[in-house]
Amino acid sequence: MTSREDILQLIKDIMLEMFEIEPELVTLDARLSEELDFDSIDAVDMIVKLKEITGKAVKPEDFKNARTINDVVEAVFKITNE
Repeated sequence: MTSREDILQLIKDIMLEMFEIEPELVTLDARLSEELDFDSIDAVDMIVKLKEITGKAVKPEDFKNARTINDVVEAVFKITNE
């Protein structure tokens, strides 16, 4: 998983599978809490899932400033390309 497009698609898949959020709502500009009703418990669940998928050490602090889907994409991109 090296491209941001691949990461965005992965996040769309996770959002649908785990949180029943339709993929068309998961855009780079979508705000996690305000638009997607994504809370801190959801964030922890997503972090666990990303760790399983990437096989990388994913820490909650890597995502503490994430406010949009783009922020999540960038954090995952950084983690997977370290």
